Amino acid sequence: KKKKKKKPPRRMSPDAHSISLRRLTTSLQHLAEYVPLRALAAAMQCVDPEQNLRTASLIGSIFGRWGAARTERAKSHLRQAMPELPEAEVDRIARESIRYMFRVFLVDTMAMPRLINPWSWQDHVEISDFADGAKDLLSEEPAVLVTGHSGNWELLGFTLATVGFPMTALARPLDNPYLYNWVLGLRRARGLRVLTKWGAANQIPDLMRSPDPADRRIAFIADQNAGRGGLFVPWFGRLASSYKSIGLLAMQFNMPIIVGTARRTNPDDFRYRIELVDRFGPDEWTDQPDPLFYITARFNHSLEQVVRRAPEQYLWIHRRWKSRPKWEEAGKPMPASLRRRLESLPWMDDETMTRLLESGEPGERRS
Repeated sequence: KKKKKKKPPRRMSPDAHSISLRRLTTSLQHLAEYVPLRALAAAMQCVDPEQNLRTASLIGSIFGRWGAARTERAKSHLRQAMPELPEAEVDRIARESIRYMFRVFLVDTMAMPRLINPWSWQDHVEISDFADGAKDLLSEEPAVLVTGHSGNWELLGFTLATVGFPMTALARPLDNPYLYNWVLGLRRARGLRVLTKWGAANQIPDLMRSPDPADRRIAFIADQNAGRGGLFVPWFGRLASSYKSIGLLAMQFNMPIIVGTARRTNPDDFRYRIELVDRFGPDEWTDQPDPLFYITARFNHSLEQVVRRAPEQYLWIHRRWKSRPKWEEAGKPMPASLRRRLESLPWMDDETMTRLLESGEPGERRS
């Protein structure tokens, strides 16, 4: 009998081998980011929060010098947002903003589960001017809570869930799965539910029909760039792309919108004040010429007021104006229909309208 020839072992195709290698490299990179951060977080938990805040500020100062490009980006955004500020103040706020970012990420986020609990939260957080918002959050009816990258957006939802206002927060998943699962655990420690943005569109209608009121209270971080397909509304005197989903959700389910923030009251201490900045409902947008535009412009206007109260607590390296309207990219003037919508906003003034018009002119455009 003839011996059967052994089949040669299957070899991985060059493409499959390349994909596998890339996955391994990415996983190792993610671990290289995750392990030191977890070790640093564990070490910082052994030290008093006030000392950690000073350490985080020092790290932020060093980063501000070494990461000159990001510091310059923050300063550029500040000049666009508040052109009346002297250059020395622009420089101070930009650098303090970066230090503040490190305080929030390295200290506050890690300390929250330990310091914010049903027995001790009053030692670190006060709730001010939140009566109207509390009524909506205590109601069985659905509501939307909106905040931005100002103050401590993580602490806002975390504390409200701790004191009896559980809700569902929409959050963008982190690229690093190890960091994402870690941060997700921190967010959920006191009952805050987290819904990944990528699957939110299909899940929110089901949440609105849920018997659990916590499912019908939806929280958004609403000052993110929404890309070219977003709705362009004013943000510090220049049009910025904003997600339509918040306004569409509020209109579909007749939900009031609450704009809130958690503002640090002492730069060197873990102390915050939760404030209600604005609250409006269907009775205020139903008669507007363009209800979706009104809703989106209004919560952006309210978030802008939050930033103005404490500009050093805003994430100025965030590229809020990255996407531009098609008419602006094409070098055309602002459409008359958009100008009418802007002029119809009750809070619009001549100075802001002039800035909006000038920022869209070819000679005035800035990155």
